[in-house]
Amino acid sequence: MKEIQVKELGDNLFNAIGKEWMLVTSGTKEKFNTMTASWGGTGFLWNKPVAFIFIRPERYTFEFIEQNEFLTLSFLGEENKAVHKICGSQSGRNIDKIKETGLQPIFTENGGITFGQSRLTFECRKLYADMIKPENFIDKSIIDKWYGGSHGDFHKMYVVEIIRVLVK
Repeated sequence: MKEIQVKELGDNLFNAIGKEWMLVTSGTKEKFNTMTASWGGTGFLWNKPVAFIFIRPERYTFEFIEQNEFLTLSFLGEENKAVHKICGSQSGRNIDKIKETGLQPIFTENGGITFGQSRLTFECRKLYADMIKPENFIDKSIIDKWYGGSHGDFHKMYVVEIIRVLVK
C-alpha cells in the first residue's frame, strides 16, 4: 500500500461509507477484531483531518477500540460485500472473522490493522468520544426508528484524527 496525503483523496466518501461500507478494526497484532460499519463521516475539526464513527458498546470491536489508541477504517470496494456481511452480522467472540472471510491482515508501524483487500485505509488516532444521549435528540423520532424507543443500546461516537491514508 502507498501513503497519500488527505488532500489527494478523490473518493466520494458519502458513497464509500454509506454504500460501499467500511471495516472498523482495532486491537493488537496478537488480538484484534473488525466489524462492518456504514455510519460515519469525515471532515476537518480542531485543525485536523478527522473521521467520526459510531459503535454500540455491545459490539465486540468496541472493547478493542476502548483499549487502544489507534484504529483503522478500511474500504474494500463493493466487490467485497460478502466480507462485510460476515463482519457485520457475526461476532468475533464466536467466529474467526479473518479465517471465515479470507481477509489478509496488514499491520502498520503504529500498530494499526488493515487488510490486503483494502483499496483505501484511514489509519486513525482517537481524539474524542462520547455516548449518544437520548435527551440530546432534537428529532425524537430517530430514537424510535433506530433504537426501538429504548434507552439501552445507543452508540458511542468517536472522533478520530486521520493520521495516514493508505491506497492500493
